[in-house]
Amino acid sequence: MSIWRILLIPFACIYGLVIRVRHFLFDKGVLPSESFPVPVIGVGNLSMGGTGKTPFVEYLVRLLNEEKQIAILSRGYGRKTKGFQLAGPDSSFEDIGDEPMQYYHKFGNDLTIAVDENRRNGIRELLKLNDQLDVIILDDSFQHRYVKPGISILLTDSHKLYVDDYLLPAGSLRDTVAATRHADFIVVTKTNKVLSPIVRKTIAAKLKPRPHQKLLFSFITYGKFVPFPGVSDYNERKKPGIVILFTGIVNPAPLAEHVRLMCNELITVRFRDHHVYSQKDLLRIKKMYDDAFGRRKIIITTEKDAMRLINSPYFRVLKGLPLFYIPIRVKIHEKDRQTFRKQILAYVEKNR
Repeated sequence: MSIWRILLIPFACIYGLVIRVRHFLFDKGVLPSESFPVPVIGVGNLSMGGTGKTPFVEYLVRLLNEEKQIAILSRGYGRKTKGFQLAGPDSSFEDIGDEPMQYYHKFGNDLTIAVDENRRNGIRELLKLNDQLDVIILDDSFQHRYVKPGISILLTDSHKLYVDDYLLPAGSLRDTVAATRHADFIVVTKTNKVLSPIVRKTIAAKLKPRPHQKLLFSFITYGKFVPFPGVSDYNERKKPGIVILFTGIVNPAPLAEHVRLMCNELITVRFRDHHVYSQKDLLRIKKMYDDAFGRRKIIITTEKDAMRLINSPYFRVLKGLPLFYIPIRVKIHEKDRQTFRKQILAYVEKNR
């Protein structure tokens, strides 16, 4: 354990005490948890991010989007607005946040996407708009106990399980490990595509799921490069010589590893999570592109970063450059897939 972490442990203990008191008040009914007359599925994590929550919400949408009326309700992290906001054609990441923008970019015509820091109010507003909703998916809801979801899904990164982490500020956990008892499903994300029984058993032994909990394992797949507006399609038959990869996410290492195998040289630029790109940032990226010596140079970023760039007043800095983003998808391992699908669909059908 590093010295700085040891120094921060007393503060983590104070933070943990506050969190435990809060959970106690909810458990005893002093603070109320409200249920709603519509199926509600909550997706969240214990850490500050990096567990693959956004693509998992998208996975749920694809699973459920068969003649069902779905809404996604998010807090809208990083937005400049307050209260209930409905995503629409004129919305920007400043209005609703980058993750809801990504949902709208993919599913805007097929479902309702809204943001509200007050989840109870957000659900009420959604039901006012459409009282025939079949299901509401709460994005990043694990700590928001004022709403009691019918099914609660907890995600944890296989490379940094919550049992191996510490509470803030000594680590990245924003909730106690004991809070996992509220989860119906615990999903270990970002595993290898081929998952050995030994790895599965080792992780299960560390997490120790309770009898009522289902432990699932998932992995990430990467899609084809998607060009930004004004950029011609990428010819995948020609391996790029140099890729400049810039990201504003918690853990870009898996993406960097994937892209590294697709090019001769990889140059990475890392920004903080949910970073709002300034003109200086984009000029820096352009200079790196101009200075890179070689043929078939391209610039790649994540889908979430793309949502913060499309409406940026400084996007013109990168105009004319071969700029792409790479979408990702979650897949649940075959051994767990049918169990998860059946339980989710059965819950929605029974309670819709």
